Amino acid sequence: MIAYKTVGLVFLSALAPAAVQAGARSGSSALALSAIVGELSPQTSAADKKLLAAYFAGRAEAPHAKGQRVAVKADAIDCRAGNVDITSRACELTFGAKKIELSGRKANELYATLIENGVVAEGAAGSSHASITALDCIVDADEVAEKAGGGARCAYNP
Repeated sequence: MIAYKTVGLVFLSALAPAAVQAGARSGSSALALSAIVGELSPQTSAADKKLLAAYFAGRAEAPHAKGQRVAVKADAIDCRAGNVDITSRACELTFGAKKIELSGRKANELYATLIENGVVAEGAAGSSHASITALDCIVDADEVAEKAGGGARCAYNP
């Protein structure tokens, strides 16, 4: 009887929606998310923003200090894309007490990058919605410069 209960629990946990499980990504999609959010973050230095922008523009050889690591964090990101009003695109990013709102192309870029990073979009009242909390990304400049597929990692809670 215990074996059936164990199998049942394993089966049920496999059916749990991905949206309730913590997410983590690495590689190019994590780098894109780091660059987009890092550009907006009041916690990211100007030098780190410049390095992230260079990486996002395809310049892995961008100059950096040996051992440099760029941290990008956000308390929450909430994006919506209209599926009734198909022109509607909006995101709100929260960094502590500071909130930043995006619309149009910039919001669409962030929304699509969240989806690329495994965030599950859900439909609600005329829009498709993707949101995360506790975004924590690290970009290792030395590893990115190696051009071997590594160097960027992000974790978040859906």
